[in-house]
Amino acid sequence: MIIIIRNRATPEQIEQMLEEQKFYIKLAVDIERRILAGGGEMHYFCEQALLEDGSLQKNIWGAGFMPITQKISYDSLINIRPSQGNRSMEILDATIREIVAQIITELLGNV
Repeated sequence: MIIIIRNRATPEQIEQMLEEQKFYIKLAVDIERRILAGGGEMHYFCEQALLEDGSLQKNIWGAGFMPITQKISYDSLINIRPSQGNRSMEILDATIREIVAQIITELLGNV
């Protein structure tokens, strides 16, 4: 189940986002609006949920989160963006990585 998180997630929302992967939540994070979509089988589905909600593609970055360890990963196919200078599945820009981490921590961390 994909859920758009605008405010701190509840434990129930975390559980719903974990339904597909069990220990890992696939995420798309809008760094401009400071919201995220999480859950589901692929980052792409999270990205589509944010696009339908009004986000701009250039502001959406893929990541992953493991609630048990609080570990964040920055790898996703949706991050391959030659036009924005990101030619890798990994978010290469340190500033964007930091913003993504801040948003994930604010909305999902230590729930």
